[in-house]
Amino acid sequence: MDEGKTANLFPRLIREGKFSLLREEIEKIPDLDRDLRRKHWEKSGDTLLHFAARHGKLDILRYLTEIVGMNVELVNRDYKRPLHEAAYMGHQDCLLYLLERKAAVDCLKKADWTPLMMACTRRNLEIIQDLVQHGANPRLKNKDGWNCFHIASREGDPQVIQYLLDACPDIWDTESRIRRTPLHTAAMHGCLEVVKILLERCHYVPDSQDHCGITPFVDAIQNGHLDIAKELLEKHQADYKVRDALGNQPLHQAAITGQDKALQFLVTDLGVEVDERATYLDFTALHYAAREGHESTIRCLFSLGASLGAKDKRNRTALHLASARQHTPCVRFLLLAGLKDSPDDGWTYARQLAKETDLIRLFEDNRLCGSEH
Repeated sequence: MDEGKTANLFPRLIREGKFSLLREEIEKIPDLDRDLRRKHWEKSGDTLLHFAARHGKLDILRYLTEIVGMNVELVNRDYKRPLHEAAYMGHQDCLLYLLERKAAVDCLKKADWTPLMMACTRRNLEIIQDLVQHGANPRLKNKDGWNCFHIASREGDPQVIQYLLDACPDIWDTESRIRRTPLHTAAMHGCLEVVKILLERCHYVPDSQDHCGITPFVDAIQNGHLDIAKELLEKHQADYKVRDALGNQPLHQAAITGQDKALQFLVTDLGVEVDERATYLDFTALHYAAREGHESTIRCLFSLGASLGAKDKRNRTALHLASARQHTPCVRFLLLAGLKDSPDDGWTYARQLAKETDLIRLFEDNRLCGSEH
C-alpha cells in the first residue's frame, strides 16, 4: 500500500470506529504490524494507541495492545501517553483498561502534567476517582507549580473539590511557583461555590500574597467577581486596602481592568478614597483608567468624585496619559468634563502628545471654544 495513503487511512479508520476494516488492512500487508508498533502519525506524533484512547475505541485499543503488541507507554511529541488521552477525554473504559495493562498512573507529558491533572480540567469526577483509587498522587506539581487541586479550583466543580479534600486533606496547602494558592485561582475565575468550600474546610491565611503582591480579594475585584469579594470580606477578613508590590490598592487594580461596579462598591460601600494614590507611580485610579483607555471607567470615577486635575509625580494628569496612548474617546470626555486650557494643568503638553489627527482636532476645537467646560 502507498505510504501516504496508509498514513491517512489508519488514523481515519480509528476515528470512525471501523475496527474490522482496520484489522483487515493491517493483516493483509506483510510485516506492517511490526512497523505499526512504534510508528508516529500526523503533526502531533500520535501512535495508533493515542488515537484509540482519545476517541474511546476500546475494541481497537485492545487489538492494538494484545494482538499488534503495542506498548501502552508510547509517547507522542508532547510526551503524552494513551492514558493522558483517555483521562482528558473521559473515556472510562479505555482508562481502566490501560491501568489494568499496568500503564503508569502518574506518567508525565510536556510541562509535567499527569493524567489526573488533565482529568481535573474536564471536571470528570468518575475519572478522577478512578485515577486516585489506582494510586495517582494528587500532590504532584507541573512545571508551573500547580497540582491537580489548583486546576480543579480553576474549573470550579464543588464535587471535585470536596472529593480531593476527602482523599487528600492537606492538598489545599500548596502554592504555585509564583506563590499563588488555589484560593487565588478560584477567586480569579469566579468560582464562588469553590471559594466557599475553601474558606470553610481549608486554613488559608487572610490576604496571602502572590509574587506580585496580589491577594485573592484583589483577584476577585480586578476580574469583577463582587460576590466573591464580599464573601472574602465577610468570611476571610480580607483587607480591601491591601497594596501589591507596586503599591496599588484594589481600587487601582479595578481601574486598570475597567471594573466599574467594583469601583462603585469600593468607594460607595466600603468608603475607599477615590483619589487614593498608588505609591510607586503616584497614580490615582483615574490615571490608570485613562492610560488603559477605559472611557466608561473614567466616567464612573468622575461620577464618584475623582479629581480630573490630579497629577502624578511627573506632573501628569489623566489627560496626558490618555493623549499619549491616543485614546480619543477618553480625551474627548476629559476635555468636556472640565480640564481647562491653562498653563498650570499641562494642557499644552498633553496637546503635544496627541499624534493622531482626530485627537489634534479635539484639542484645537476645545481651544477655539474658549469655554471652561
